[in-house]
Amino acid sequence: MFYYLSGTVAHVGPYLAVIDCGGVGYACHTTTYTLSGLKKGEKGKLFTYLNVREDAMELYGFATQEELNLFEQLISVSGVGPKAALSILSASTPANLALSIITGDEKALTCAQGIGKKIAQRVILELKDKLSKGQTASMGGAAEAVTVIPANKLSEASAALAVLGYSQGEINIALKGIDMDNQPLEQIIRQALKKMVKA
Repeated sequence: MFYYLSGTVAHVGPYLAVIDCGGVGYACHTTTYTLSGLKKGEKGKLFTYLNVREDAMELYGFATQEELNLFEQLISVSGVGPKAALSILSASTPANLALSIITGDEKALTCAQGIGKKIAQRVILELKDKLSKGQTASMGGAAEAVTVIPANKLSEASAALAVLGYSQGEINIALKGIDMDNQPLEQIIRQALKKMVKA
């Protein structure tokens, strides 16, 4: 229904931002990561997700398309609702969270408020599985050669960027020319994201 909201930031509170669009204030539940880039009285733009329940309609807003994609991935996990997804996203940057999921780092996920070991394990299990299926589909007939667990920095970086919603073609272009041998994985992903933003 809403792809994004663009207007003046009318209010900022815990996990909440209100964007004034032509005299109408839209309340968006959001993350601390997104809130850190918003200032009351200044222009703001949030990519949105409308959650419809029997008793309520709630709008969720995110600073980037990548964070929205990750939110949608998280709420697809059984037992993870929008509030839990916001908590997980608030504990890290989208790139670091994607990296934690790909590498199976439970501790990074349990740093989020209200997220225990069982939910962290479920997130890793279900999203890794989804990611591997996505890679299998893109490989076509070479599906048998696909490994679920990334074997090197290139495949781990590719997998983390795929979780953020980028296509394999975009990922290949972004990773081209980046020094894989002498940089930590997190830095490789950051450089790729910068190239994608500029593109």
